[in-house]
Amino acid sequence: MNELFQLKQKFEHIFSTGSKEARIFFAPGRVNLIGEHTDYTGGFVFPAALTIGTWAIVTPRTDGRFRLASTAFDNQLVVDADNLTYREEDGWANYPKGIIREFNKMGVQLKGCDLLFHGNIPNGAGLSSSASIELVTAVALKDTHEVNIPMLQLVQLAQRAENQFVGVHSGIMDQFAVGMGKADHAVLLKCDTLNYRYTPLRLGAYQLVITNTNKRRGLGDSKYNERRKECEEGFTMIKQALASSTCLGDVTVEQWEEVKRSIRSEVIRRRLEHVVRENARVAASTKVLEAGYLEAFGQYMIQSHESLRDLYQVTGFELDTLFEETRNVDGCIGTRMTGAGFGGCTVSLVHKDALEDFKSRVVDGYQGKTGLTPTFYVCAVGNGAREVTEEAELCLF
Repeated sequence: MNELFQLKQKFEHIFSTGSKEARIFFAPGRVNLIGEHTDYTGGFVFPAALTIGTWAIVTPRTDGRFRLASTAFDNQLVVDADNLTYREEDGWANYPKGIIREFNKMGVQLKGCDLLFHGNIPNGAGLSSSASIELVTAVALKDTHEVNIPMLQLVQLAQRAENQFVGVHSGIMDQFAVGMGKADHAVLLKCDTLNYRYTPLRLGAYQLVITNTNKRRGLGDSKYNERRKECEEGFTMIKQALASSTCLGDVTVEQWEEVKRSIRSEVIRRRLEHVVRENARVAASTKVLEAGYLEAFGQYMIQSHESLRDLYQVTGFELDTLFEETRNVDGCIGTRMTGAGFGGCTVSLVHKDALEDFKSRVVDGYQGKTGLTPTFYVCAVGNGAREVTEEAELCLF
């Protein structure tokens, strides 16, 4: 029994749609290679879309109702397109609800759908499962309702849903990478202007390895919004002295050195120190990657984690332990936390010949210090959100 048949059977068992032909959509997770907590300050990020993500199997309705179900959760939900409110008890379903509301606000006449979601992104790991759910819903609604909305507009719509409906004040990086990803490339993105370019990932004998701390993290419960507020307050303190900068992401290291002493709060000064220097690291690291200096890129990854640990303070015991265990393995030339922090994952560059030793040594060291067992994902870099028509793309389980 193949994976697609299993998913269609599950869909039919839940919804009993009979002869209606279902369509399959996919949106990837994402990993950010470098440039953390810079997106909401208008700075640079360097993410890539993954080949793991979220699928949605969809059939249309005509009554304006949306029936939502997931293979990962027991709760199912029926909502009307014109009566949508955030409810904490709805959990994962708030993300598609937020997308439906944004289509409503655009004036799209929604006829309704049955949607079954299936994902293989670990929940709470910092690989952007929320943006993946948002974009797979957005693409499915666009195509099933035959609405002509460009992908970049869907990306912005999904960010609004997360900010305004779910209440997480995220930047646009997650949705952008999920929607605009390109196979075997990372995206260098300036988050305030949305200027971007694709950079080939020529990793040679190395592979991207994502390691999950298996410490569950929820953005809504973390200090994510607090960090964003600290950055906003800090930029307000210095922007009069930096007339050419419209956001913190524009501030150069040289400018920062001239104005940082005017910030009396040590906490806020450390937050801005990270953001300014992280932006500089993104620019420098993409240049060495493009030049083929993979080990130099790995060193920038390590510096990024140390800054997130010491200045931005968003790592925590589990992430820092995992960072130390991964960087000490021969064959690992770069490693860092990825995502919002406070749990989640590291991303590492590991030589193919060292993969098994890497996993064994990291498990032993991390498990011994934390009592948790890490999970490894040797990841490929894929394309962004889309309808899936090829059987080869349905690596569902």
